Amino acid sequence: MSGMVKRREFITLLGGAAVVWPLAARAQQSGRVRRLGVLMNGAPSDPFNRALLAEFVAGLQDLGWKDNQNLHIELRWSAGDPERARAQAVELVGLTPDVILAVSSLNLTSIQRTSTTIPVVFTFVSDPVAQGFVSNLAKPGGNLTGFTSYEFSIGGKWLDLLKQIAPGLTRVAVMFNPDTSPQSKFFVSSVESAVPSFGVQAIAAPVRDSADIEPAIADFAHQPNGGLIFPTDSFTLLRRQLIVDLAARYRLPAIYAFREFVEAGGLMRYGETQHTDQFRQASFYVDRILKGEKPGDLPIQQPTKYALSINLKAARSLGIELPMALMLRADEVIE
Repeated sequence: MSGMVKRREFITLLGGAAVVWPLAARAQQSGRVRRLGVLMNGAPSDPFNRALLAEFVAGLQDLGWKDNQNLHIELRWSAGDPERARAQAVELVGLTPDVILAVSSLNLTSIQRTSTTIPVVFTFVSDPVAQGFVSNLAKPGGNLTGFTSYEFSIGGKWLDLLKQIAPGLTRVAVMFNPDTSPQSKFFVSSVESAVPSFGVQAIAAPVRDSADIEPAIADFAHQPNGGLIFPTDSFTLLRRQLIVDLAARYRLPAIYAFREFVEAGGLMRYGETQHTDQFRQASFYVDRILKGEKPGDLPIQQPTKYALSINLKAARSLGIELPMALMLRADEVIE
């Protein structure tokens, strides 16, 4: 197939990591060639997404599943585009795979609208109970299981950290694309619930196109003492350099869900740190389903590690004097 995933293409990204697993599980799987559908979030050109995919494929190979031998991988990318996500979901379901890996709420929604019977393992889905995908994390039932990214209550934590780094903050905008990040309405509600404790006004700032981003930020920056929150969203993640540059230009402190924003020059990130672990564990769940287990019997796993990253250069450019207590709490300080 086109876009075939090979371990050798990703070996430099894996850093030689190995997972200890029972020899029986590593054994070559017997019987017919199985078919695995993969609907990745983002774009294949993004190193962040390529590294996650590499981890997943490496996990499958360690478990004895070899692409083009006993497993056929059908790989698709939604590229943060809801129409593309829907089209790719229809295409994948039409291939009748034995199991599908769906990355993000957008991709999971697209798959579920197309089939409610094909087993699905998901990653990067925030609070699947609140979103209505499952009714119970311990025993999800149905055709879904997977790995969550955030509880929506983290919105209040983002606001708290932003207020600590910019005490004069009186206004905050939560920016996201509602088409690619349907979960963000829950983050907005979380931030709104927290605003009375911090004396700020919160608004939702939806953007649906790259051309919408600068006007939205410029309009918000017309009034002083503003800050920005960027929750999980493939649309904004793919445009992180543009967003970071605009936040700096309009002198707005911002907090992000993904470390990649801080690497690009963004001020601060607070979020879960187990992205690669999720994809490695997802390969274990796919293996178990291919061996006959039902996805609804596999408990949905939640992240246990969160990290705070602060970019000192971004802080200096905004004229922010970082509180010592916040610096001491930071898990990572980028010069």
